[in-house]
Amino acid sequence: MDSFGRVVKDLRISITDRCNFRCLYCMPAEGMQWVRREDVLTFEEIVRIARIGVERYGFDGIRLTGGEPTVRAQLPLLVEKLSSLRNPLTSKPVDIAMTTNGATLSTLAEDLKKAGLNRINISLDTLDRKKFAQVTRRDQLLKVIGGIQAAKAVGFDPVKLNVVVMRGINDDEILDFIEFGVDLGVTPRFIEFMPLDADDAWSENKVVPSDEIVDIIASKYSLTKINNGSDPASRYRLGDTNHEFGVIPTVTEPFCESCDRVRITAEGQFRTCLFAIEEYDLREIMRRGGSDDELAAEMERAVGLKWAGHQIGNVNFLRPNRSMSQIGG
Repeated sequence: MDSFGRVVKDLRISITDRCNFRCLYCMPAEGMQWVRREDVLTFEEIVRIARIGVERYGFDGIRLTGGEPTVRAQLPLLVEKLSSLRNPLTSKPVDIAMTTNGATLSTLAEDLKKAGLNRINISLDTLDRKKFAQVTRRDQLLKVIGGIQAAKAVGFDPVKLNVVVMRGINDDEILDFIEFGVDLGVTPRFIEFMPLDADDAWSENKVVPSDEIVDIIASKYSLTKINNGSDPASRYRLGDTNHEFGVIPTVTEPFCESCDRVRITAEGQFRTCLFAIEEYDLREIMRRGGSDDELAAEMERAVGLKWAGHQIGNVNFLRPNRSMSQIGG
């Protein structure tokens, strides 16, 4: 529990900073200065940190991120190791999720499902092939759609689409994504554009507020708001159907007061917020032979210092010196 009474339940683990895309809001065209492979956490180190979170503190959710997690070799093996973790008080398994760009998912979906992956989010910001190539700097829209279809085919349900909405780029496709979601049986989640792009091109006038997104959809569909529980997305049902969508107002209505997340970067830095300035080095503790008690103490110290919120839009907002791909979105 942090000093504001928020209880950590969700661990986001970046398993690599590398990616097979070069999205405009994430990294420059030439890529980043990659972390040396020997500095990236091993599967054993990742599982050790996760085990402490689950067994000592009751973490009930783990999400694998990148970079792009599917570029990490033997990913299903890591999922299998993590899915074996159990809360000692309830004996319940931890919920394992992953966020991916979907480009190679058609070859991995079945193995990931068998290994114990429970949920999957696929990032997709445009349905226009030419625009997709401009946004991602890769002409692979058809591969991503194939990945979405593969995820559905092997039984992932729901499959959520993470759509970062950017003014002047894809804000004209909001209704297209709703129709795409209905046609494929997937759930779009429209995310406000956040200041974590590597090129430092973010500005508030490029943010499409979630209220505006909902109004655009409501112009064509009758909407019913759904109780979102601890989900940061505000969820809406389309008419009297079972189809829904979500909006995540990270910038205009941040959910910091109910945030239950912490993060591990690919090289083992513990972060208490996507926009955190401070990091806590868990890899150093492990590689010098530190005990589980030492790791747990450092995690507790970090959570105890977690701030109230990121302050985007305020004069005292400090932008992290890492981009999204380096943190793990």
